[in-house]
Amino acid sequence: MIGAGPHGLAVAALLRRSGVPAVILERSDRVGWSWAQRYDHLRLHTTPGTSKLPGLPVPRQAGPWVSRDDYVRYLEDYVAHHRLQVRVSTPVQRLERAEPASGARWLVRTPDGPVSTGAVVVATGRCRIPNLPQWPGRSTFTGTLLHSAHYRSPAPYRGQHVLVVGAGNSGTEIASVLAGAGAGRVRIAVRTPPNILPRSSARWHAVGRLTEALPLAWRDRTSLLTQRLAVPDLTSRGLPRPRTGLYTRNAREGVNPVLDHGFVDAVRSGRVEPVAAVQAFDGPEVLLADGTRLRPDTVIAATGYRPDLHDLVGSLGVLDEAGQPLAVGAQTHPAAPRLYFAGYTNPLTGVLRQAGIEARAITHALRRETAREPLLPAQVGDRTADAPQQGHTPS
Repeated sequence: MIGAGPHGLAVAALLRRSGVPAVILERSDRVGWSWAQRYDHLRLHTTPGTSKLPGLPVPRQAGPWVSRDDYVRYLEDYVAHHRLQVRVSTPVQRLERAEPASGARWLVRTPDGPVSTGAVVVATGRCRIPNLPQWPGRSTFTGTLLHSAHYRSPAPYRGQHVLVVGAGNSGTEIASVLAGAGAGRVRIAVRTPPNILPRSSARWHAVGRLTEALPLAWRDRTSLLTQRLAVPDLTSRGLPRPRTGLYTRNAREGVNPVLDHGFVDAVRSGRVEPVAAVQAFDGPEVLLADGTRLRPDTVIAATGYRPDLHDLVGSLGVLDEAGQPLAVGAQTHPAAPRLYFAGYTNPLTGVLRQAGIEARAITHALRRETAREPLLPAQVGDRTADAPQQGHTPS
């Protein structure tokens, strides 16, 4: 297993329960590192029931909207509860096909030396590397430019003119918090008007599951009607209603709707001002698609992430042109048997719920495989987090 985030932990827990040995290799020095690096006021947009991993509920005291720190603690408790083998500070440099004579399928390259193994689950996630667009003139900007991955709290931006780029869940949340915490002026650059739903409708994940079999066009029309009824029209404030339904946007772009956490009120009151998409930078100015020029003190780019799998598996022929795995979950590429990818989809039913679904599917697939051919045991380094030392296969 590569990556000690929710998907890697879920697969490891179910494999261990099934009697299949597994060890998790984690590049950082702790479990759930990528979650711990997110901004301080982050809260899950899914309910505890749909955010839990197999075999352990999220504690009730975490409340209906679980905070970043509470979720990191939950992941740490999950490791201890399931007695998972996690080798921290063990980055994987690349995967190679093992020599047939070795009896293994895969060779996992780490700074501590190679590890031979019968199966590998890559669970480094969709949000591994911040995606900062190569805007023309970006290097000439004299203000502060940072990706939302490096934003922590609104305190440093009090009194500043801040431009947030991107109207997804992170961008809208950061913008509304900045506006309520003393930023001098907050604008948000929007390329495509987002589908917005009230935060109380987070249980729409259940509706999404119930309507999966219905035609896409019908679901889109229903979602747009729901938004008209539940969310006020912000067109006069510079944010028109979306023309594309949330189901089509998810299918085409992997984009989920924005769950409102104060953003709508911030736009209605003028505390957050929607503006056109960013086109380029020119010294102290930001050029927008409609020709407007702004002079913000700080630009926070909430422009998403990349999985960045090329160094790891790019030579194996298992990625598409965009760098995404060609086969995910229990499916494997014909050229790479027993190489699984977990955590590379963004379903409307919830990413954390999907962690359990994929973990169960991968576990069943590996059990079928190991019934025909046992996995090769392997020894990995000794930097372990919250688990006893045993030799396990890095699946």
